[in-house]
Amino acid sequence: MLKNKKKRKIFIIGVILFFAFLIFFFKYERSFSISVGNLLGLGQEQNQEVGNKDVSPISGLPCEKYNQRPIAVMLAGDTIARPLSGLSEADLVVEMPVLQNGITRLMAIFVCNVPAEIGSIRSSRHDFIPLAMGFDAIYAHWGGSHFALDKLNAKIMDNIDALINPFDAYYRKSGSYAPHNGFTSIEKLANSAVGLDYRMESKFAGYLHYNKNQAGENNRQNGTLRIGYPAHYAVQYDYSAEHNSYFRVRGGKAEIDKNNNSQIEAKNIIVMYAKSRELEGQYNDVDVEGEGKMTIFQNGETIDGIWKKDKASQKSKLYFFDLNGEEIKFVPGQIWIEIIEPEKLATYVAS
Repeated sequence: MLKNKKKRKIFIIGVILFFAFLIFFFKYERSFSISVGNLLGLGQEQNQEVGNKDVSPISGLPCEKYNQRPIAVMLAGDTIARPLSGLSEADLVVEMPVLQNGITRLMAIFVCNVPAEIGSIRSSRHDFIPLAMGFDAIYAHWGGSHFALDKLNAKIMDNIDALINPFDAYYRKSGSYAPHNGFTSIEKLANSAVGLDYRMESKFAGYLHYNKNQAGENNRQNGTLRIGYPAHYAVQYDYSAEHNSYFRVRGGKAEIDKNNNSQIEAKNIIVMYAKSRELEGQYNDVDVEGEGKMTIFQNGETIDGIWKKDKASQKSKLYFFDLNGEEIKFVPGQIWIEIIEPEKLATYVAS
């Protein structure tokens, strides 16, 4: 009998303590923060306090939708499709040739911003797919090569194909020539993704960022970066020390976002060297998995290193390391990844 009373007393005390804990937790939850940097053993300048500093895991900029799943959109590289719409609002853009020594195509990845119009939309290529998967992105495209569609039809990743156009995600725009008249918006794509019952919360691990533009502050000077794409697809970035930004030029003309008439302004340029080969005389096959040399341009400085992406898992993150094996930190802002053949060197000249 005494034992039962003792057990009952212990149970009642336990219940009281449990509810006391709940009251304490909910009373102080708003002031409770976790330093991600401390948990990961990172330096103070990389700390991001949950609830106090919500930033894009890609661009590192403040972002209300920081945990929303990225959407990767295929965009035209053709001269007739320029200027593109929505490009300035992407967190990150990947560019690489879809023909050897020829036309390039772009994949813009959006997390934070909601451009009213994005386009022109173009078809998928198979070597963009593992890159999109590495960002845990929903992949938006207008059809694709049979290599790409074989993968996508096998449901290798969540995607929204304009040829199917689920929930009216895409539209044709008058005044633009086909096939460059296909457009969409983040709102339309998000609505389609929800309708398709895709997961909308991001699982992307993210990149490291400076809290502010710190590195090389005293040594910056203007300069020009040239990427070795051919003819009308040749890319140049004019670095402004004053703005600590790389202003994009393509085919000898400033790269403008048609939505806002502003020149594309990147904070980080990654030149990724990767071998490629021709397929069926009309497609390119780029080695975007494995590892290779890379050079990063940020803060008016040049950093050589290695890129890595695990071949065993297409979902693996695309990593960038310096020559000491440390993961690169990025200046908060837009990132561009330029993928070129190893022999087509990028050149940077300070002015």
